[in-house]
Amino acid sequence: MKKRLVIIITICLVVIGIVLGVVLTRGTSPQSTPTTVNVTRGDIVKTILVDGSLEMPNKAYLSFGATGTVTEVLVSEGDNVTKDQVLARLDAQSLNSSVKTAELQVQIAQDQIEAAQAQYEIALINLKGAAANTTLEKVYREQVNIAEASLETAKLNLKIAELSLESAKLNLDKAVIVAPFDGVVAGITITEGEEISTAALATPAISLVDTSEIEMQGYIDELDVASVKLGQAANITLDALPNEQVTGSVTFISPISTIRAGIISYATTITLENPSAELKDGMSATAEVVVERRDNVLLVPNTVIQGTLQNPTVVVLVDGQQEERQITLGLSDGFNTEVLSGLEEGEEVVVPAPTSTQQSSSFFGR
Repeated sequence: MKKRLVIIITICLVVIGIVLGVVLTRGTSPQSTPTTVNVTRGDIVKTILVDGSLEMPNKAYLSFGATGTVTEVLVSEGDNVTKDQVLARLDAQSLNSSVKTAELQVQIAQDQIEAAQAQYEIALINLKGAAANTTLEKVYREQVNIAEASLETAKLNLKIAELSLESAKLNLDKAVIVAPFDGVVAGITITEGEEISTAALATPAISLVDTSEIEMQGYIDELDVASVKLGQAANITLDALPNEQVTGSVTFISPISTIRAGIISYATTITLENPSAELKDGMSATAEVVVERRDNVLLVPNTVIQGTLQNPTVVVLVDGQQEERQITLGLSDGFNTEVLSGLEEGEEVVVPAPTSTQQSSSFFGR
């Protein structure tokens, strides 16, 4: 019995010794070399994201202004056209006749004015010649009055005839579709020989778009809108063309808010610079608006910054020893932050080991 007790005690002492050995070994193991990054110098840009889509603002949906038969469709879809180029015509014989009739009426009215002017001048001459004869003077004065009234009537008739001619020409213009600007024919819904009725006048016959000007229409979150200003540069990426390098500038910020999915936003327009032919109306786009930029400044990764927003710190490795140092921060892009004071270029800053309670992981989220 005593022998068994001795064996048990011996086993317990051995186990205790092993445990103590493991604990002591762990406690006296050398510390691993900390991970560090160097303080570097470079440029930092703060941007705000704007989601939206591309739009070609200069679009025209053209139609005839008069009824008739389509006699000519002079373009095809995809054609490049210039301003004032005729795109299509109606059979306009009656409208042409109306213009010619109105032109004739204008000519007649002009002739009537010349005749009335001559009668008026003759009446004036007769009136002067009858100055010594009271009876004739009265007769000729009446003739002057009549001639003057006739002249005024002729002038009025000319104005009416000119208005009729202008109206006839406008009606004739309605039988022709003309390009209002340089652009590309985006769609045609009419064919030669087709009869255009009154009901069809409301349907666009030809669609035209100016591809030389493209805008991005998007929305800015209310938390960011105060930072965005007109003229600020923007880099735009497209879902359909991820390798396309597109730049632009902010040209409009709406003063009126819009609620989208419960979030208050403000409509904005970013005008693209030198758009390429690959860009299409309606493409989804994301713009990074450059709201602030600093060049050639000291930078550290956000992951090394500890402390609080009011008292930020980093741990610097100096001659193999770790030294906590207070720093002053500047601009941040979400990944790196400008250091205004407290560090010098080339110094080694310790990267904190990741833990569930690591301060640096939530430093910029406070």
